[in-house]
Amino acid sequence: MLEDLKPHIQDLRKRLIISILVLLGAFGVCLDFWEQIFHYIKLPLVDVLGSEIRGKFIASGMIEGVFIAMKSALFAALIISMPVIFWQIWIFVAPGLYKHEKKIVIPFVFFGTFMFALGVAFSYFGVLPFIIKNVLLFGNDQFEAYITAENYFAFFIRLIIGFGIAFELPVLCFFLGKVGLITDESLKGFFKYAVVIIFIIAAIIAPPDVISQVLLAIPLVMLYGLSIVILKFVNPASKLADFSEDESDEATPTTQDSTDSNVLS
Repeated sequence: MLEDLKPHIQDLRKRLIISILVLLGAFGVCLDFWEQIFHYIKLPLVDVLGSEIRGKFIASGMIEGVFIAMKSALFAALIISMPVIFWQIWIFVAPGLYKHEKKIVIPFVFFGTFMFALGVAFSYFGVLPFIIKNVLLFGNDQFEAYITAENYFAFFIRLIIGFGIAFELPVLCFFLGKVGLITDESLKGFFKYAVVIIFIIAAIIAPPDVISQVLLAIPLVMLYGLSIVILKFVNPASKLADFSEDESDEATPTTQDSTDSNVLS
């Protein structure tokens, strides 16, 4: 059994090495521009602090600036490397697929990258400013907010990457439906459990207030609903049932056929 798995493990290692090398190359380039990158990372917070919220954006440690520079460059490198990473995932999965299933390689890479970028953009321009404003407004008339760069960056990455990954759900469901692993009915049956999981994820990603968690959970539930709609066209359970009924009808002789057979015999 180990001998059978060895080629797959070697191929997986190769795909990981290529992805990591591309990521490191992009990291090296982005490190020269970390100040510009971090400017856009902190912009949602700085805009709020400069208008309606009393507070300051500070560094709390001697080497915090070094870590922020590296993390900013790594974040940008990950975004840039996503098409290559999706391509390597596809190359690893493709040998186990049929020929007609391999034709979705370009849509998989394109829409996988597009949906990740869409999730990042939705989080950055829509969710992030709203959460920052509402969280910092609470009690701001009583005290001034001092936000450390490390604390904000950790929250920023958790939210942005979380939404980027969450927006991959329709693409993943399309792929799994295309190879026949899931149907629209299977997602409908799992819906109540999915809602619970989604709210747990929202509680992990978002700050500990109900409004932010609901704000995060609603788009994820909508993405789950979109995945069901996609599967209605890609791999609907009704067609599978009709196909099974047709096969059973063909396999079972009719009464008239049985009578004709008896007459002939």
